[in-house]
Amino acid sequence: MEALLLLFLSGMISMAASMFGKTQLALAAALMGMVGAIFLMMAPAPLFQFASQYQGISFEGFQIHFSILCIALTALIIWGDSLRLLQDKENGSDTIALYLFSLCGVLILIGFKDLFMFFLGLEIMSIPLYVLAGSDKNSSFSREAAVKYFFTGSFITCFILLGIALIYGATGTFELAEMKQVILEARVNLPMLQVGTIMLAIGFLFKVGAAPFHFWGPDVYQGSPNYITAYMASTIKIAMLFTFYTFFSLLFEPISKTWIPLLQAAILISLFLGYLVALHQTYFKRLLAYSSITHSAFALFSLLCFKESSLQHLFIFTIGYGFSIVGLVSSQVAMRNTEDQIDQIKGKGLQYPLLGLLWVSALFSLTGLPPFTGFFGKTFLFYEAFSHFPALVIAGLISTAIGSYFYLQLIMHAFQQESDQATKTPIPLALQAILLLCICSICGGWLFIFWI
Repeated sequence: MEALLLLFLSGMISMAASMFGKTQLALAAALMGMVGAIFLMMAPAPLFQFASQYQGISFEGFQIHFSILCIALTALIIWGDSLRLLQDKENGSDTIALYLFSLCGVLILIGFKDLFMFFLGLEIMSIPLYVLAGSDKNSSFSREAAVKYFFTGSFITCFILLGIALIYGATGTFELAEMKQVILEARVNLPMLQVGTIMLAIGFLFKVGAAPFHFWGPDVYQGSPNYITAYMASTIKIAMLFTFYTFFSLLFEPISKTWIPLLQAAILISLFLGYLVALHQTYFKRLLAYSSITHSAFALFSLLCFKESSLQHLFIFTIGYGFSIVGLVSSQVAMRNTEDQIDQIKGKGLQYPLLGLLWVSALFSLTGLPPFTGFFGKTFLFYEAFSHFPALVIAGLISTAIGSYFYLQLIMHAFQQESDQATKTPIPLALQAILLLCICSICGGWLFIFWI
């Protein structure tokens, strides 16, 4: 709770700094606030008594781990985006504030204890994103992304809100603990609960970008500024996956026969649609969007088995996925690939060894090759699901083989020798540091399995 308040205070300072054109102050407040929030999350007990008295939000166990991961990824994103924001004297500070306010919504979504706080966190997270997606005023694609994201997001919010209303009507409570007890004791209006659960599942599948509710992703990812795309593809997706798990694996397990078939169908479609369409992309961020559809499917395997270890495996998977996304977007910024063309990476792995190392690490991790974090996360998820859903796991392995093909193509493209090398421009130190941190996390993030 204290970490959430500190992030909100940092966002208010950033807004105040915008009135005086002090983007440096906003950036410093944001980064210091996020570092402080991580330390507060790791503190063994609340520093202030009032922080432990409010019952609507609490952070314990994996809620702390996922919160720290989301804060760390957002800190890297804002740090990387600072090169652009510091040049924007008019709106740079406001953009930083929007990042922080959206991150507050992310933490509420991770720590909520009742349906009221869940919906409040969802809106606090989403509304700044609509603005951030259209923050590049010089791009018509950015404006299109904002409009499309706003209308589709608002439409799907109606499904979520109606699902919440039906679940409340079926159980008679907003509190998750009470709701779970009511469901376990079968003191519910079952048809109403089933319909509400399906509507909530549709909303979550949209928010995590899984098929067949993925249609907003490619255009929004392509039109948004680089690091805002990274924020949506990493921090936002991870928060929604955790919330999805909280509802369906922890709360709605007794009625799993209602929603498991829907989830299986969404996973199966996503496994192949994402990678097969990604094979034909020429724009990097559209490729990222379609690739993320399949990775949403991999992550959703964690909801199928109802085991305590599933959340641990999801955490390891999201470490590899999140830092790979941030690293790949940072490499695009480092290459100054303003046209977002995949052809622009040709030969860059040889010209810039650090970029080459990042591309190999990130793409091998996304593929699921050892010894990278993505391999351990995906292997654990598949192994756990195999005993109950062998056909779905086999489909996942086939999808992985398809992904291996085009990820390997990208790596070969990055290391292809060009006859006429372009002039080599230095990579800013901030981006070099971000790339190195991402490489370390991709290579060693799986070690957290011995800590959590």
